[in-house]
Amino acid sequence: MSEVICLETPLTQEKVKGLKAGDNVLISGVIYTGRDAAHKKMVEAMEQGIDLPFTMKDQIIYFVGPSPAKEGQVIGSAGPTTSGRMDAYSPKLIAEGLTGMIGKGLRSLEVIEAMKKHGAVYFGAIGGAGALIAKRIVSAEVIAYPELGPEAVRRLVVKDFPVIVIIDHEGNNLYDLGKAQYKRA
Repeated sequence: MSEVICLETPLTQEKVKGLKAGDNVLISGVIYTGRDAAHKKMVEAMEQGIDLPFTMKDQIIYFVGPSPAKEGQVIGSAGPTTSGRMDAYSPKLIAEGLTGMIGKGLRSLEVIEAMKKHGAVYFGAIGGAGALIAKRIVSAEVIAYPELGPEAVRRLVVKDFPVIVIIDHEGNNLYDLGKAQYKRA
């Protein structure tokens, strides 16, 4: 079991290069949210030369569509969305400087190649633990596409947000490593 890495955003290339598949990480600082509808709008904006809702360089996007906040809460349940839904758009955002993505599930070869080429990592968050994850979110503000409701782009401030590095910048994939380790046992 690796020791926990405490990571402050922004997620610079230097920090990306220090992360390896299997590392347990606690993220603190600013991250952004976006699911497939927001990703589609951001890629369309890029193609039209329109400014993005935030500068991609050294940022992390959490694939989440949180439920509404109850009274006294910053945000509702905020569990990860299946990442494959963003695979059509992620390579373009990675090329724009995105260095981190948080979600659950497998990623396409095109996404992994973009991660290796441009220096990005894919973090996994625990599906089904959305209420617990929400407690690590200090503030949440919709910054773009409010018409998308839960899929709007939000700027989150997080404290000790728990993730694990699933795919590192070299393309090492924890899912593959885990299967190989299991087969050897």
